[in-house]
Amino acid sequence: MVGKKVTMAVTGAVWVAFVIVHMAGNLKMFSGVRAIDAYALFLREAGAPVFGYGELLWAVRIVLLASLVLHITAAAQLTRMSRAARPIGYDTYRTIETTFAALTMRWSGVLIALFLIFHLLHLSTGVVGFRPGQYVPLAVYHDMVLAFAEWPITAAYVVAMAALCLHLDHAIWSMLQTVGWSPARRAGALKALSRIAATAVFAGFVSVPVAVLAGWVR
Repeated sequence: MVGKKVTMAVTGAVWVAFVIVHMAGNLKMFSGVRAIDAYALFLREAGAPVFGYGELLWAVRIVLLASLVLHITAAAQLTRMSRAARPIGYDTYRTIETTFAALTMRWSGVLIALFLIFHLLHLSTGVVGFRPGQYVPLAVYHDMVLAFAEWPITAAYVVAMAALCLHLDHAIWSMLQTVGWSPARRAGALKALSRIAATAVFAGFVSVPVAVLAGWVR
């Protein structure tokens, strides 16, 4: 069980790092067309001449995919172990020390996984959400303005980012606790740090679709 928790912590840390970097990249939308389109091209040319076009990016994608599979597998195994250890539930549904984020970890995780699939089909490949000929590869600014001009798409992204915020709120704290960085004397401060980080990620990600929908970015 300890090994599975460590696996979740390490793979979770990989995805937290990715989420923060991805959010920072998205915020380049506010710097204009050249900034974010150049960033998209940089991600594919990074590592040259040692790596060919897109090779380092694909290496990162493989690490992320492996981390996601391990994270979900460990979570499912821990859930089964927990239920097997106590097949009969508690007499009360009230818990002494928990949060809404902790109680909804599984559901927020499922929602994030579904959103990730949609996001890959949407802005990463243009398979869904665009009319024929609208999606232009590597024209990130153009594609995001078209995508988020539709309020249902923006609403879906906001809901998904709210789920991500809830997930991170508990996940970052749990990760720190698993690796032993959260002694009792610092528990309150680290829980606050986890919540601040989760809220910042939410604000950073939703700022772009909201700005496009409101007409501030066009």
